[in-house]
Amino acid sequence: MLSEGIFYDTLRQALWTSVIMSTPILLVALVVGLAIGLFQALTSVQEMTLTFVPKVTAIVIVFWMTMGFMTQSLVAFFEGHIVPLIAGGL
Repeated sequence: MLSEGIFYDTLRQALWTSVIMSTPILLVALVVGLAIGLFQALTSVQEMTLTFVPKVTAIVIVFWMTMGFMTQSLVAFFEGHIVPLIAGGL
């Protein structure tokens, strides 16, 4: 039977893994958003596509560049936590 401690430890590790995996994308979205906001404030250009297109482009580029890292993190989590729980019979 799965104890509460094992459940909460696995949940904690899953949440931490998701934070680690999403950090690069969130940081790039924050930096690009701040840069565009500063540019808009300085030039008084209030175009909605000016905020959306560069941010999405930067997010897609960073996602593409960090896919290997994200995959390794997810595989390490599954091999280190989920598979042993399944193999051990829970």
